[in-house]
This record gives sequence, C-alpha cells and structure tokens, in this order.
Amino acid sequence: MLTPRRALTLVAAFVALAGLVAPAQAADIPAPGQIVMSPNIKHVTNVPKPAALADIHTDMAFQDDYAYVGNYSGFSIYDIKNPKKTSLVSSVVCPGGQMDVSVYGNLLFGSVDSSRNDDSCSSTGQSATIKESWEGMRIFDVSDKANPQYIKSVETNCGSHTHTLVPDRKRENVYIYVSSYGPNDAYPDCKTPHDLISIIKVPLKNPTAATVIGTPNLFPDGGYPGVQLPYPNGRSATSGCHDITSYPEKGIAAGACMGEGVLLDIRDPEQPKVTATVRDETNFAFWHSATFNNDGTKVIFTDELGGGGAATCNEAIGPNRGANAYYDIVGGQFQFKGYFKIPRHQADSENCVAHNGSLIPVKGRDIMVQAWYQGGISVVDFTDSANAQEIAYFERGPDNTAPALSGGFWSAYYYNGYIYGSDFNLGLDVLKINDPRTNKANGVKMRSLNVQTQASYPERGHGHDHW
Repeated sequence: MLTPRRALTLVAAFVALAGLVAPAQAADIPAPGQIVMSPNIKHVTNVPKPAALADIHTDMAFQDDYAYVGNYSGFSIYDIKNPKKTSLVSSVVCPGGQMDVSVYGNLLFGSVDSSRNDDSCSSTGQSATIKESWEGMRIFDVSDKANPQYIKSVETNCGSHTHTLVPDRKRENVYIYVSSYGPNDAYPDCKTPHDLISIIKVPLKNPTAATVIGTPNLFPDGGYPGVQLPYPNGRSATSGCHDITSYPEKGIAAGACMGEGVLLDIRDPEQPKVTATVRDETNFAFWHSATFNNDGTKVIFTDELGGGGAATCNEAIGPNRGANAYYDIVGGQFQFKGYFKIPRHQADSENCVAHNGSLIPVKGRDIMVQAWYQGGISVVDFTDSANAQEIAYFERGPDNTAPALSGGFWSAYYYNGYIYGSDFNLGLDVLKINDPRTNKANGVKMRSLNVQTQASYPERGHGHDHW
C-alpha cells in the first residue's frame, strides 16, 4: 500500500481514471458486509480494531502465542494461544505509517515511511521538504507484552516503507534491509536517484547501538526507466525497492523493486549482490512483493496495479494485470511460468489487487494464502507454477464502514493451524481451512513468523525459530 507521499507521485492518475473501466456485474458481488467463502473455509472470529488506533491496520508478525499487528497509528499485540478466543493484550500509539512490523527475540521493529517532525511517538506529520524531518525504523522492547517500551530509532534515507530481517549465522546481530522509494529532489534526505537500500545492524546484546552500516546501490545502471502512461497502462520506473524477502539459510533474497524483480546473494548480509533481474513490460505496473517456495526454487512476485487504491479485479482489467506472476529459478535466472488472479469480479468501489501472503507449510506442495484487499483472502496451490489454482477463499462484500477504495485485507498469513487476516478497518480475522491438500500443515508448529524472512518448514510437531 502506498503512503500519501508515494501516492502523490505514483497513483494519482490510477484513481482518477479508475472510473473509465467497465463495471463488474452487480449480480456477482456480495452485499456490503456479506461474507462469502468456499466450503472448506471457516470464519473463526473477528477482533475489532482497537479504539486507541484510529488509522488502518497494516502488516503482521507472529511469535509464540502472540500476533503483532501494525497500524498507521502504532501497533497492537494479540494473545492467540487459543485462536478461537483471540484477544487484545495492548496497543501502542505511535503514529507514522505504514508501521509494518517484524519481531525477533524481545524486539519489535516498525517501519516509518511518513515524514515526522521528530522520532518520538508524539510526533506530528510534516512535509518531507523540511530538512529536520525524521522517518526510518523504530525499535521496541516487547518483553512485557502489556507494556512495550520504545528504545531506539534509526533514521534512513527516504524512510522505511518496508523492512526485512536477516539474522547472522551466530545470532549475535540482526540486519535490517530497509526498502523505500519515490525520491524527489525537493526532499533533503531523499534525492534522485534512489537506487539503494539501507542496511541497519542491530547488536542483539545492545540493540540501542543499532545504526546504518551501508547503503548499497542495487541498480548502478539506473534500473528500469518505466513507461509514463495513464492507468492502467503505466509502468513504474525502478527508484528503490518496495519489498525484499530473505531466505537466510539458503543465502538468497528476492526483491520487488517497482519496475523489476531481482535475485540477491546475501551470504554476506552486509554486502548483498544482485545476481539476476527480470522485467514484465506487458502486464506488471508495480513490482510489490516477493515470496519464495519452500525449496527456494520459485518466486511469486505480485503486481500492485493502482497502488492498492483502485478497483482492478474486474473484467476490463483482466486476469494478467494486478496479479501474481510465478517464476522458476533455473540456472540462477528467472524463468516465467504463469499468472494467477482471483476469479471473482469485485465492485468498482472495492480496491482489489494482489497483496501480502505466506506459504502454508505442506511438505511436497507449494500452497500460499494471500490477501487481495477487498477481494478477500485466497488460498492458491502453485505446485504446478504454470497453472496455479485457487483451492479456497473468503471475502466480504464492499466495506461500507469507510470511503470507497479504502478497505479490505492488507495481509493474510498462515501460522500454526490458522489463517490470520489484517483488515484495514474491521480488525483481525481468524480463519480455519479444512482441506486434504492443506491439513498436513496442522501438525507443523513454528515459534515465530516474519513473512519477509523465510525459513524452511520445520518437521511436523517440531517447532523451530522461524528466524
């Protein structure tokens, strides 16, 4: 999802021209708030968004019996020991979007891609043209779940739209790859070109010593120049990365970098190196996120056509734009195999496009659960990466609690037997899938889950630290 600053430069035309596409058929669309789902999905519970956090829910992370949910106004911690009775433990008010979160040990990391007048939790937004503005990473100690403590901030160039953890082999430090984009020469700390990431090193015994140790340039040739055309035919230029997913035990990472996808060698986490790139000048408008399969032999890239604020799940846009693209990694290079997009048309008031998801840990198969904003939650089997197939889904009708094109599921992740969905306005949903193709995952227990830091599936019944 784009922050307001990014939206001004990238998607104003998308939303302004969204009404030019043909409407979806009303008969196919549920009534506002009406839940529709496949027979193999059950809606377990919903925990409404905390009153303390006035803005929208964003991304999630998990550790032991807790879920951590970001919000443009801060973050919340939920007790999920009994998923059917998921409950709020605490909320931290600390504004600064997007507040994408990850957890490691007793530390929670939150991304701030919103220009603030200082780094405090009482800060206010201000123009990024002001030199004294702050944006970057916030670090909290969450050892006391009822009373998290803000312990450190680290400023980064262009802020932190998303971030990715890469622990070192000795578990003495954790590196944070900070992704940001949308430079402007009017911004003192975010001038063009911006073809880099920031790397923060966090000493785990002294996290308040966290600091930026490097800003490697991933695109010394300038990257893809983009195509300046009105929605939906424009193509984003590469000026930074939106999202990076690491697979530390395999020494690789995949980056979705606006105009292209990249494969990285991260065996030396302080010196990531691009080893392969791929572009899709026919269908992809904005390379948004990346997910490896368990073997690390495939990558799913998502195209966030319209920036998350447009109705792209309709007949006029079609099945290949605003979709997933599946690539096999062959000889160290990307080999395109196919697309997937949810088969249900959405209303023109529903923002809908491929967004954040995670693998369901079924050994021998490649299955992913994924959020599609107001398109709901979809479970897709991509074992045959040229013919990905939806096997389950859950969605509500248009969200009439908020303005049009501003609702739905930001992310949907599988963790220890359940699917968790972070809904913009309606809170945290818990789902249960009962399907022969996924039921083996019920016996797989993880100690934590940061989706942008993948690890191979643990053995059934044997939890391990998911980085």
